[in-house]
Amino acid sequence: MNRSHALGEFLRARRALVRPRDVGLEPGGARQVPGLRREEVALLAGMSTDYYVQLEQGREKHPSSSVLDALARVLRLDVDGRKHLRDLASRETVLRDAIPERARDALGDLVRRWLGVPAMLVTPWMDVVARNDLADALYAGLSLRDNLARMAFLDGDIAGFVPDTDQLARCTVATLRAAAGPGPYAPRMAELIGELSARSASFRRLWARHDVHRKGSAVKRFRHPVAGDLTVHQHVLSLPEHPELQLWLYQADPGSASEEALLRLAG
Repeated sequence: MNRSHALGEFLRARRALVRPRDVGLEPGGARQVPGLRREEVALLAGMSTDYYVQLEQGREKHPSSSVLDALARVLRLDVDGRKHLRDLASRETVLRDAIPERARDALGDLVRRWLGVPAMLVTPWMDVVARNDLADALYAGLSLRDNLARMAFLDGDIAGFVPDTDQLARCTVATLRAAAGPGPYAPRMAELIGELSARSASFRRLWARHDVHRKGSAVKRFRHPVAGDLTVHQHVLSLPEHPELQLWLYQADPGSASEEALLRLAG
């Protein structure tokens, strides 16, 4: 999909999620579209309906910063959504190179030597290219753990490991959408999206929403078959020199039952 078509698809998906009352409009009578109409978005953003239609149809390819800011406000986009909107409208081509073998080996060795907390090295398409022993023990029993997106949607044991699988699914799709960027997608990213779209109705439904989330810090809960219930802080660190790799760490509160459970796993 080219960039202008991707921008139009994003705008259509996001306006469908905004209710008229969310932006101070009365719903009125029967509405033929979910969310906002095109003319309502244009009115609220201070532009002509014709210009907005050109954006959705891909005929206007280079909207100004002020136009993008206005659309982000009307569509109620958060920080990640605003950045994604700007990426979609950018003239630059964003392509991800293959993972440099030297960097993968060096960083993978670092991760495998990490002690005390589960640590993983993860690609934008959620392949786990390296993990330490504690992360290996944390995800033990999940057959699709080598790719965290496949694990979330296709692993039959995921419901027993994660208490809130709906939240995991939403977060996974939004993270994958942010990592994929405006396209064209890297081959492995495109392959993963195609596979999950073909095999999971839940993935197809969530992918169509165009939610965007860039991982940072979050609280995660697991139900481990050996260690029991775990509550940990997930920290995802980007590597400026290697944007194709992220470091994922899980840390329990000091002195907590979850820390004791991790220590048992480490032993």
